[in-house]
Amino acid sequence: MSFVKPKKYLGQHFLTDQDIAQKIVDSLGTEVSDVLEIGPGMGVLTQYLLKRPEINLHVIEIDQESVSFLEKNFQDLKHIMAADFLKADLSQEFDGDFSIIGNFPYNISSQIFFKVLEMRDRVPEVVGMLQKEVAERIAGKHGKKTYGILSVLLQAFYDIEYLFTVSEYVFNPPPKVKSAVLRLKRNKRTELPCDEKLFVTVVKSAFHLRRKMLRNSLKGICENLPAKYAEKRPEQLSVEAFIDLTIAIEKLEKQ
Repeated sequence: MSFVKPKKYLGQHFLTDQDIAQKIVDSLGTEVSDVLEIGPGMGVLTQYLLKRPEINLHVIEIDQESVSFLEKNFQDLKHIMAADFLKADLSQEFDGDFSIIGNFPYNISSQIFFKVLEMRDRVPEVVGMLQKEVAERIAGKHGKKTYGILSVLLQAFYDIEYLFTVSEYVFNPPPKVKSAVLRLKRNKRTELPCDEKLFVTVVKSAFHLRRKMLRNSLKGICENLPAKYAEKRPEQLSVEAFIDLTIAIEKLEKQ
């Protein structure tokens, strides 16, 4: 069997530990039958996903060498998209909802989750392995240093679990950092009770100057913040508090 050479420019680090691969696949629930695996590479997760009869598996892979490998070695894999996940129009591939799983490339993991946010109405669950530092930010709770933009935006719509840490020594080539596996499940919130674009702007502006008080970091959005928020820093605000703050700013703008 020929093997795919990991490509640095694609951020490829192929998982070699079969037990961890099985554990990742077992972490995916049965919310929906359609599942999209991002960046399957040589199919270390794919092989176990195909063993789950309730799953209708699709994979998306940007590396043509990996696509050829999958076509040759996984005869049961019927849906292979040779495309860039960040640019792909997935409405052409799925009629309804679909879950996402993958060993996400470090260099685009944050971008993957921003795209998940765009598709959240159709993505009830995500199980992904990514750089430990990014995973900690996504799962971070308010009051912690790891809490940031992705924490707030994703936690507004998903319940997030940090499942387990993965050593750098179970990859080829070994990355310079540890990895972690997260599970995201859609919560019951269908929409925000405030202007979503303004909410995103408030969150991003607040954390862009995270060491400053909100009265300073949000000066360009609102001159007179409500007193209960003015002297706070962004990591002190829960998701619900950011929503409440956005509603308050909307009301001030209308006055």
